[in-house]
Amino acid sequence: MSHFDSNLFLTTFTILLLSALLAIDHSKIVSLLSIIYTNKDSYSNYDDKKVIPIVGAVGPESLAFDPHGGGPYTGVSDGRIIKWLENERQWIDFAVTSTQRNHISVIVSGDRTGRLMKYHPQSKETTVLLQNLTFPNGVSLSKDGDFILVADTTNCRILKLWLETSSKSRMVEVFDWLPGFPDNIKRNHRGEFWVGIHAKRGKFLKWVLSFPLVGQALIKLPFDITKVYSYFARWGGNGLAVRLSGNGDVLEALEDESRNGWKAVSEVEERDGNLWIGSIRTPFVGVQRNSR
Repeated sequence: MSHFDSNLFLTTFTILLLSALLAIDHSKIVSLLSIIYTNKDSYSNYDDKKVIPIVGAVGPESLAFDPHGGGPYTGVSDGRIIKWLENERQWIDFAVTSTQRNHISVIVSGDRTGRLMKYHPQSKETTVLLQNLTFPNGVSLSKDGDFILVADTTNCRILKLWLETSSKSRMVEVFDWLPGFPDNIKRNHRGEFWVGIHAKRGKFLKWVLSFPLVGQALIKLPFDITKVYSYFARWGGNGLAVRLSGNGDVLEALEDESRNGWKAVSEVEERDGNLWIGSIRTPFVGVQRNSR
């Protein structure tokens, strides 16, 4: 087989693989709530939801408010951190970081170099709490400060590390298994946890991840696999997030059943009776009135 034929075969295989990654399995979803947005190009405010568009970029991945309630602040695909001004109804530039978001190659390669670290701002010391993780992602401290959660994204699970304040200090447990790849974790005022789910993991992808050599071959192809995945993901998948109890039980799931609005939900921030919803793929932030 010539070099050209080999690349053609690998490219075709990659397209088929990425199509399979977007397959949806609804069997494990409970308590569905539709999140449907039809006008994403302008600020839209409805009785129970609103859309806040972002001009010139996509991917408001994570959301944060300052101590005075200002914001939210969010990072987008072009490397900027932007701040929302509610009264002016516009975003302003706050800071600039990095445009690097090669998450797909990390997942399919089976990389296990991830770590969970603790930084002490006074002593400026950094301590490694966990290592050899596969794509560690969202992190959240419990309400009582006795344990910390970290998203083990590749393995579709949330890990629980007991801290020094607990009798189970430094023990690691599986907090919950999820039907897809978890992203950020945000704790609400009741001590529950919202987890954004990037995409569901079908049987085919589970098989691919069982053979690291397949993933390692994919990342050596002569193009950016993350960009290819993002292109095909426009036509597949739907938004999904879950609310977990302090014991890891699924209390609620949010899903865009229309598949016209949300893709790759990265975070849900519960604040003042609203759910602020981020995504690495959409050009807007969504706000939905909490149904409870």
